[in-house]
Amino acid sequence: MRRSLIAAALTAAFLFPAVGSAKTFKWTSQGDILTLDPHSQNEGLNIAANLWVYDPLVGYNDKFEVVPALAVSWEQVNPSLWRFKLRPNVKFHDGSAFTADDVVFSIKRAMAPSSQFKSYVAGISDVKAVDPLTVEIATAGPNPVLLRQLPSLGIMSKAWAEKNNAQLPQDFNKKEESYAARNAMGTGPYILKTREVDIKTTYAENPNWWGKPTKQGNVTEIIYTPIKQNATRTAALLSGEVDFVLDPPAQDLDRLRKQVKVIDGNENRTIYLAMDVKSPELKYSNIKGKNPFQDVRVREALYRSIDIEAIKKSVMRGMSLPTGAMISPQVHGYSDELGKRVPYDVEKAKALLKEAGYDNNLEFTLDCSNNRYINDEAICQAVVAMWARAGVKAKLNAMPRATFFPKIANGDFSVYLFGWGVPTFDAYYTLESLIRSKGEGAAGAFNYGGYSNPKVDALIDAVKTEVDDAKRTAMIREAFTIHAKEFGAIPLHDQVIPWAMKKNIEITHQPNNRPVVERITIK
Repeated sequence: MRRSLIAAALTAAFLFPAVGSAKTFKWTSQGDILTLDPHSQNEGLNIAANLWVYDPLVGYNDKFEVVPALAVSWEQVNPSLWRFKLRPNVKFHDGSAFTADDVVFSIKRAMAPSSQFKSYVAGISDVKAVDPLTVEIATAGPNPVLLRQLPSLGIMSKAWAEKNNAQLPQDFNKKEESYAARNAMGTGPYILKTREVDIKTTYAENPNWWGKPTKQGNVTEIIYTPIKQNATRTAALLSGEVDFVLDPPAQDLDRLRKQVKVIDGNENRTIYLAMDVKSPELKYSNIKGKNPFQDVRVREALYRSIDIEAIKKSVMRGMSLPTGAMISPQVHGYSDELGKRVPYDVEKAKALLKEAGYDNNLEFTLDCSNNRYINDEAICQAVVAMWARAGVKAKLNAMPRATFFPKIANGDFSVYLFGWGVPTFDAYYTLESLIRSKGEGAAGAFNYGGYSNPKVDALIDAVKTEVDDAKRTAMIREAFTIHAKEFGAIPLHDQVIPWAMKKNIEITHQPNNRPVVERITIK
């Protein structure tokens, strides 16, 4: 069936004119932007920052409806072929013309082995330029979520990349340096001015941005300054040094609510623990010659020994939603049944461990970031203490996220804490990335622990192309149910995200935790 989606019906995202005079937006969070390469590191803050510079083909409005960006219209020619008409007269920041060749280059670049953006091109079999302003994307079968994969994929200049030897994405996990990792040049609303790693990154408004005539906000300059220490971030906001804090400390929220503006919202990000179930011998463990995590009883014991309500109360200060699911309620495919947790039961955990042959004699490490998720290190400290009550000795290994992500990606762990958001708002993104067996492209791209079940793989592959929503939803839930019964991971909670800011900042809270600066108004 031929379906057509025309831009005229979708322009609600661009209804309001720019407001006021030039304004500088100064903001912070606990960690720096990891890389400026738009196809290197699939991480929330990183994507948010790179989308100020690099426009996608299509975007989201504040209701997370797909709206035109560099593509003004699109149609599904047949179940496996999409045709996009591109916006005319768009210029890159260097004044060069944007064309279909840049789209083809960028999508293929995101498919490269060094890219962590394979989830956003999953199912794409080919992309070609029909003419300078028309692109066709072929898929390996029907792809019901293609349009929701594309808003996170920034379009890069082919000529600029070739000129600067940046045809391939930076391999972040191998600590590769590249021109595109420290420089940026797109078509987006802001132009990179300066980049000082771990110190400050600044952007200036793009005066020639195609969206400027209908821009909603009035921010003309962005200054991003990472501030690791919780107390220092709070002090910076209260003193007026910064305008906005993406991740205000939970322990400071009561004080902040009395002095500045705080807006809360549920993030579509699930915090969970992943275990190495693949290695024949568990790394960093006292158990030699085998892997205790390959025994489902051990995995269940670790789950049951975590008092998630205590973590919610004492660590998260009430700002979390405990869950038994690997996706949040905002994500298509979620059900309340999936969200039910296995009950906390230390005595049951002890019995399971003893039955499996690990009676007070199991040791391993827990790797944890200390500047990525809300109170991430504190969560890990609590988990270590709770496991100790069950007779398990876990050594906490906390580190900055710039070190943490490559470490776990290289399989160098026993257990790790991770957070997974779903920018597509569809469960396939999680199933393909976290739960499917490791394979080509996006398959198991972030399944570092090596969970594998052929039946689950078959369900995920079917979900990928199923267009009947009822059948598709049933398969999604079946795959998650099997994974949960096997304790393939240990879900903890969905984050509740407070944003703290000066009272003169007008911003819409985003469940993907990405501030859209071009829609911010400073009064």
